[in-house]
Amino acid sequence: MRNIILLVTTILLSSRLSLYGQQFADAPKTHPDITSWDNLFEPDLSNSLFPDGVWTMENGVFTASKDEALWTSRIYDNFILDLEFKTADGTNSGVIVYATDLKEWIPNSVEIQIADDFAERWANSPRSWQCGAIFGHLPAKKSLVKKPGEWNRMTVYCQDKAISVILNGELITQMDMSLWTSATKNPDRSEIPEWLSTPFSELSTYGHIGFQGKHAGAPIYFRNMKIKVID
Repeated sequence: MRNIILLVTTILLSSRLSLYGQQFADAPKTHPDITSWDNLFEPDLSNSLFPDGVWTMENGVFTASKDEALWTSRIYDNFILDLEFKTADGTNSGVIVYATDLKEWIPNSVEIQIADDFAERWANSPRSWQCGAIFGHLPAKKSLVKKPGEWNRMTVYCQDKAISVILNGELITQMDMSLWTSATKNPDRSEIPEWLSTPFSELSTYGHIGFQGKHAGAPIYFRNMKIKVID
């Protein structure tokens, strides 16, 4: 009986690993050609949601004066998002996907972290708080963010519960959200911040796309935000 149980367990695990790999089969491994992709936002921000007077766009560069997010008015399901960002000294920001509640977005979305990893405050924080991580849940394989003042390129692939992050030409993060079944512990048993109170396995895989504003007292800059909707 024990051998049968072990065999069944092995088959189920192999099947799960195969499915996990298949989720990322179509995910880009490096930055894609975005020539024909759509702009995420109109130049006048008419297809966006944010408090009056917070976000501005000048010469194609978006930035915020307060810690308020910039949201798409449209809800997106499966997509690939490509963008450039520039940090300042101490920047802590993020790209937000699958947001279903714009007032209480923190426990109801997934945040791909953007941070000035050169700043002592963030360099000494948990690795899941550093640039390219799925914030509070999954560290990036390495820190590839450039120094403040230099432009970075990021590609975020979202298909159902599969999320991939490419930063400056290298695939650094892949997550299967269905493995995150706890609101307090990651699969590796590390702690999840208490304010992220919804297990990722229970989150919707559609929602608004957002960009965190001037958080932790330091600005963030975005440009060339392009999107491709996928099946």
